[in-house]
Parts: sequence; structure tokens; C-alpha cells
Amino acid sequence: MTAKSTVFNHEKLKLARTRRHLTKRQLAERAEISALTITRLEQGKNQPDENTIQKLANALQYPAKFFFGDELEIITPDTVSFRSFTKMTAKERDAAIAAGSLGLYFSRWIEEKFTLPENQLLDLSHETDPEMAAEYLRQHWSLGNRPIGHMIQLLETYGIRIFSLSENTASVDAFSFWYDNTPFIFLNNFKTAEHSVFDAAHELGHLVMHKRGHLRDSKSVEREANRFASAFLMPKDDVCSRTPPLIHISTVLEMKTRWRVSALALTFRLHKLNLLSNWQYKSICIKLGQLGYRSGEPDGIDPEKSAVWPKVFSQLWSEKVTRQEIAKELHLPLDELNGLVWGVSKPKTDTPSQNAHHLHVIENC
Repeated sequence: MTAKSTVFNHEKLKLARTRRHLTKRQLAERAEISALTITRLEQGKNQPDENTIQKLANALQYPAKFFFGDELEIITPDTVSFRSFTKMTAKERDAAIAAGSLGLYFSRWIEEKFTLPENQLLDLSHETDPEMAAEYLRQHWSLGNRPIGHMIQLLETYGIRIFSLSENTASVDAFSFWYDNTPFIFLNNFKTAEHSVFDAAHELGHLVMHKRGHLRDSKSVEREANRFASAFLMPKDDVCSRTPPLIHISTVLEMKTRWRVSALALTFRLHKLNLLSNWQYKSICIKLGQLGYRSGEPDGIDPEKSAVWPKVFSQLWSEKVTRQEIAKELHLPLDELNGLVWGVSKPKTDTPSQNAHHLHVIENC
């Protein structure tokens, strides 16, 4: 993507400021310009001179060229499904949504060069029972009742674009949205692996059950997505057939590894399936809390990794195209690019090349 305009883009300024978690006043102080100037620039009422642009670029640690060129598709709050929306501050919410815009921008660059899996989700907006919706999707994907070994890779296989969020906060879990009939999920890599697996299933529920619009902060909608995730990850027949008559906390800790979920998520599922009484449920939850399972997963699974991103970057590296060069072409800070990529480590030698070859198209993963 090359620059097509020499006009300063006010929306890109607001996006960069939002990504850096800065208020207008804070940016003004860092850039040593007036807060009124920031306001007028973000409203598109002024065009900055070169000195002001450089001050803004330095303060935001974004390349000056980012503020020009191609328009970005700006994701808006009303198009996004957030998990645990009530936990976030407005600043955290806006920063996460801005990451969604950058992810979409990067995704379009990738899809100009690679053929990625096509969307194979069902539109289950008509289905009011999350348990049935989960069953329908499992049937559609020929999963049967078996546990899902790699949730992230499964979603990628069926056309969902998975990106990470490097927010360093427990308040932002995950979010999802549709764009041009392509589903996107952003997951916070600050969470435990079990938490991310459930978050991914929760957002999958939003994508298939709430595609035609919903209230993003609706408690009923969040409950539906949670029920979908629980049923999708822990199918009723499989759980019932594997659960012994007497359930102790040791039983839960042993069983949870089968479905790769947290101990509390499995306990909740067992209760909803009437395999635990109210008293047993409360007792096990209290014991899990005492053992530290409310704040984490002491004996957790290994973090899941993408199947798509390693293939993409392996091909790019084989063509002598590094992340630094990608960031430079997109006019993005390298930290923003790295923060978007789920479960991919840098190679030992990722240094710029003077002669990058043309990229080849790869087939669906």
C-alpha cells in the first residue's frame, strides 16, 4: 500500500493517540503544542505544518508517514462485540478498538499477497438456544462430540482472522466483528491459555449468533455467548459420559485437561448439566478459589499458537521480507505490528534486506 494523498488524515491522528492511551491534553503536553491545536487537527479543521507533524510523530512514536496516504477502515464501538465489556474503562475500550482498525489494515495487506481460508461460519441469528447453536456449528464442521485440541487453529481453518491484543491489562478480554463477510477475533495475550480458549469460543458465539446486530453491552447477549462457548468446548454428551458419579475437586482438576478449559469453567458446566448440586458447586468453587484458581490456572495448559501466522511469516522471511520492512511499508510502529500477531516468535535473524523478492501466493492452510 503506497501513499495516495498528501493531506493530513485527522482520523489517523486520533487512532494513534488512542492506541497510545493518551488524552488530547496528554498528547499536547508531550508534543509541546496546545490542546486546542490537537482538537482542531482531530476534527479536520486544521492542516498541520511539517514541524507540528514531526512533533506529533515523536510524541506518539508513530512514523510521520502514517498520518497520510491510504484511508483506514475505522472500527466503531457499535460494530464490535466485547467480552466483559463492563470491566473496561473508556480509554481501554477505545485503544482496543483502535487495534482492531490496525489489524484490519494489516489483514488487507496480507490478503493481497496470500490466499487465506475462506469464511465457513453459519449464520445462526435465528437460533435462540445457545446449546443448539453450538451443536449445529459442531455438526457443520464435522467435529462430533470430541474435545477441541487447538481452538485458535480450528477457528483459523474455518476462515476467522485471529489477532492478538497486547494491552497488558486484565480488563480487556477479547472482541470480535464482521467486516466484508470476514470474521475477526482479537484476543488478549495477557490472559491464561484456558481463558483465551474460552474467550475465543465466546467470540465465536457472537459471530454466529449475533451477526445481524445486537446491543454490545446487553447482559443477555453476553450470557448467550457464554453458554455457547461452554457448550461448544464441552459438549453435553461427552461431559456426561466422562463424569463419574462422585465428583471431588481432584476430579475437576483431572477432567479439565480433556477440554482445555479452566477449572471454574468446567465446574460451572457440570453444575448447569445438573451433575453437581448447588451445595457441591459452591463448595468446589470455594476450594478452587483457595487454591488460586480464581486469579489464574496454576497447572495450566501451554499457550495456543496460530497455524496461519507462522506460515505467512515463514514465506515472507524466505523472500527476505522482514517485519521491519513490513512495518515500514505500512508506516506502522514495529511494536504495533508485533502486538497484532498471535503466537509467532521472531526468527534469530530478522534483519532488513536491501533486495526483497516478490511474494508468492500460498494456498489455504
